[in-house]
Amino acid sequence: MTLEELIRSHDRSRLEALALQNPSFGVDANNVRDRIDSRLALFNQSYSAIVDCCSELKLSPPIETIWNLWLPLAMQIAEWKPRDRGLIQGFLGGQGTGKTTLTRILTVILSQLGYRAISWSIDDLYLPYVDRVALRTRDPRMVRRGPPGTHDVQLGIEILTQFQQGQFPIALPRFDKSAFGGEGDRTQPESINHADIVLFEGWFVGVRPIESEFRVAPIVTKDDQQFAREMNQQLKNYLPLWELLDRLIVLYVPDYQLSKQWRKQAEHRMIAQGKPGMSDAEIDQFVEYFWKALHPELFITPMVEQSKTVDLVLEIGAEHTVTRIL
Repeated sequence: MTLEELIRSHDRSRLEALALQNPSFGVDANNVRDRIDSRLALFNQSYSAIVDCCSELKLSPPIETIWNLWLPLAMQIAEWKPRDRGLIQGFLGGQGTGKTTLTRILTVILSQLGYRAISWSIDDLYLPYVDRVALRTRDPRMVRRGPPGTHDVQLGIEILTQFQQGQFPIALPRFDKSAFGGEGDRTQPESINHADIVLFEGWFVGVRPIESEFRVAPIVTKDDQQFAREMNQQLKNYLPLWELLDRLIVLYVPDYQLSKQWRKQAEHRMIAQGKPGMSDAEIDQFVEYFWKALHPELFITPMVEQSKTVDLVLEIGAEHTVTRIL
């Protein structure tokens, strides 16, 4: 029988056996029966809402991902929530790892568990357009939004502190990436009257300064190394924001070069549809710009290996799917 057939038939014994073959999210012989019962109930309760959300995101809802990742992860996050206050759950993931999709799906499932969750991105903290133009004028290296120094960190601290202290309503900042010809700008804040959980995601959420010589490709010139050192220094300004995170989940790509491949695939699809897109050479330059700022091999890999500030690692393979849960 397929996994979907096992789920639809409520074949608990075989589902329990499968869970024990590849244990994750705290499943063991002592609790596997209760965990599977809870997951089956949540599947039946939330499946229609998940399908609707996937339809909005233009995704086909894969049963294996729903069962093995989305449902148990939502249950785990619900268990992590403190009883007396909200939970601020961080998600760190590079381009193409699916962090935005994941947090959107989780808000749907958490609502079925009785929790009001909001998905929020560090992108929503970008400096306003006029401020980024001024920054770029002062420092031409800050040609793109995204690296450390292009966000209003203090605003992020204020928002998460309000949430942590239950000071509602909260005017949640939002960012429109299409404004000013794709340069992007702040848009109307979203009024949040209540929330139990914030899913806060971004490409360097939780990343901390390191000690390094910054001698790894594409950081090859003295100017590149100086830029990398300055971006590393900028991370110190983000530490008070990271301290507000209760937990951190990392969507980890061992082969970080996949970012280029994924971006090229996406651009090729856009071009085939008659939409404007970057050439392969422009994509290489675009991706390498961010590697020069915060190289994944220097900043992300050590975090995953040491796990001192990481609570859960979702390892991402070439097909954008989770291959291991650590």
